[in-house]
Amino acid sequence: MNKWLILLSLSFACTSKQDAITPKVKPLMEAVYASGYVIANNEYQVTSQVEGYLSEVLVNEGDDIKKGQSLFIIESRQQSSRYAIASETYNLALKNTQKGSPVLNELEAALASSGSKLRFDSMNWVRYNNLIQQKATTQIEADRMRLAYENSKNEYKLQLSRLEKTRNQLRLEYENAQRQLDIASEESGRYVVKSEIDGKLLTTSKEKNELVRRGEVLAVAGDGKDFYLKLSVDELDVKKVADGQEVVVKIDAFGDEIFKAKINHIYPIINPREQAIRVDASFVELREKLYSGLAVEANIIIQQKKEALVIPKKYLLEGDSVWIKSDGDKRKVKVNKGIETLEEVEVLAGLDRNTQLIVKN
Repeated sequence: MNKWLILLSLSFACTSKQDAITPKVKPLMEAVYASGYVIANNEYQVTSQVEGYLSEVLVNEGDDIKKGQSLFIIESRQQSSRYAIASETYNLALKNTQKGSPVLNELEAALASSGSKLRFDSMNWVRYNNLIQQKATTQIEADRMRLAYENSKNEYKLQLSRLEKTRNQLRLEYENAQRQLDIASEESGRYVVKSEIDGKLLTTSKEKNELVRRGEVLAVAGDGKDFYLKLSVDELDVKKVADGQEVVVKIDAFGDEIFKAKINHIYPIINPREQAIRVDASFVELREKLYSGLAVEANIIIQQKKEALVIPKKYLLEGDSVWIKSDGDKRKVKVNKGIETLEEVEVLAGLDRNTQLIVKN
């Protein structure tokens, strides 16, 4: 597409010689060119969160959709297997934490056995301690009973520690298994791909029974009535663009019809491949039914004046000076520039509307 600029027509007053003109007072506009596309509001890519086969397509392109409405159903054997494994792991972990589980029963039995032995050895130690005071037994036998009591006491503490440690470990395994089951359950729920907006299904990219990979785009959805402009502005013009500036838009599909918009967002990063920045603009008024993806050309209005003293740009010399004709002589004068377009320039000082400009050979 060729660049275009919407400007009022200009006719310069000419002298009898074709190389001499006078400046003209006229409306003038400075604008930055941009190109881009019409985009539906809330437009987003509908993606799959699982890998499988597209078993059902529940809506057609162009259908109105509601937030939460089911759009596609995907069958995933791999994800079903993951859910089954997570479920079995969770059930086993739950069983191990409950009263009467084999793991806890074994440790509780060992603790009970060590407790019984501790009580027996404790009573023996008390009995032998009394006997040694009555000189009814030897010191060796008393020491042996004391050592047995100490060993039983240590064994009981060890079995109690093992039981508590195992209980904590089983509880942690249960909590992890529960989290894994929740994740598997959530992913299995994504077999049904649902809409995230109220709007319209703009296009689909997959057919029934096709293989779908995780993260692959199934469709594009968006608002079917409200649209905005996604524009690309050359990096050399970025400093001239600001929020709220008016935009005059031409859409190829509508011929010479002109649409008006306003800039509402300037993205803070340059696209290194295109050497351009993205600028979004909202339509001021829509009189036509639009479609997402329509190509557009636009002029972002930087400044404009109803009355400006204007000369053709070809008369402007390097250093912002021009040749003029005065009292039959030719001389160079300095001018101060204002608004510039591709073919014209505003003169703020140095000339008046009666000055004759010439091109010196």
